[in-house]
Amino acid sequence: MKVTLRKREKSGKISLYLDYYHKGKRKYEYLRLYLKPKPRTKEERDANRKTLRLAENLKAKRQLELQNGIYGFADNERMNGDFLTYFEVLAEKRRDSDGNYSNWMSALNHLKKFSKANVKFSEIDREWLEALKDYLMHDAKTKNDKNLAKNSCVSYFNKVRAALKQAVKDGIMTKNPAREVDGIKEAEIKREFLTLEELKKALNIDCEIPVLKQAFIFSCLTGLRFSDIEKLTWSEIQYSKENGHYIRFKQKKTSGEETLPISEDAVNILGDRLSRNEKVFIDLTYSDYNNHKLREWMIRSGIEKDITFHCARHTYATLQLSLGTDIYTVKKLLGHKNLRTTEVYAKIIDQKKRDAANVIKIK
Repeated sequence: MKVTLRKREKSGKISLYLDYYHKGKRKYEYLRLYLKPKPRTKEERDANRKTLRLAENLKAKRQLELQNGIYGFADNERMNGDFLTYFEVLAEKRRDSDGNYSNWMSALNHLKKFSKANVKFSEIDREWLEALKDYLMHDAKTKNDKNLAKNSCVSYFNKVRAALKQAVKDGIMTKNPAREVDGIKEAEIKREFLTLEELKKALNIDCEIPVLKQAFIFSCLTGLRFSDIEKLTWSEIQYSKENGHYIRFKQKKTSGEETLPISEDAVNILGDRLSRNEKVFIDLTYSDYNNHKLREWMIRSGIEKDITFHCARHTYATLQLSLGTDIYTVKKLLGHKNLRTTEVYAKIIDQKKRDAANVIKIK
């Protein structure tokens, strides 16, 4: 198995392509990368070096994929490729998304513990997948030696299903064995949130980490996730007479471009405006220590709920719905792609109404 980077001069420029040779068969992949034949300036030489470096990286990647049977020649050898290596390649493509990448890598670690060896694509069938489901739900452990949460099992198994679906698209497998296997049913999640009264209590109590309090309250008033708040810059906080205050930003989780209207109260929480490229929440970090300080702040505020930073987003959603905002508008404000995701908060409000109905008793 060999991949060679080759050059071909055509129409006044040098085209770069890969030459694959495997068991007497040869194929080519044109990279659509070009070199200037006789670079004269420093800029042209630098551009050629960067282009060559990119081509060499692609060559190395293709060599690795070819060795593991996941790229190249349409024969039965692809089914003998290592599924775990393929899964890792897919995980690496998600490196720019912290939460998603971490989830894929966790799934990979459990796959390695389950299989204890390389797994060929040809070995993955309904029985193998059912055994993996059973392992995740009953034998897999967290770092603290506890059983996995139900929804962690759902997430990891779904990553495997997604990888197998992609393998069919990539022409490695002709049939997806996961289509013969039921997924793991999600568990109902209790979404904790603050009432308006509790939010006002917390607002009047000091937190040991002031920027943490500031960011949490801002999230309660805007619904922004921690990942979007942490990277928020002053250039993204905008104002116009027609639209009032709003945030123009790119969601880190979904990569969707968003325009989010925000209240005067939310803007006032931020304090004095700094230069455009500076972060709004300086030195804000996510850590176990900060989570501990968040809970301490809640306790001092007289709130005994198990509150995490993400509960601020739940607070925003439930307050919007309870104060009369329609569910379709809340969906847009939260940046949800699917209405079903937002409907979870509507169920919380319905439960609160049922609880309120039972408060008045005459016996």
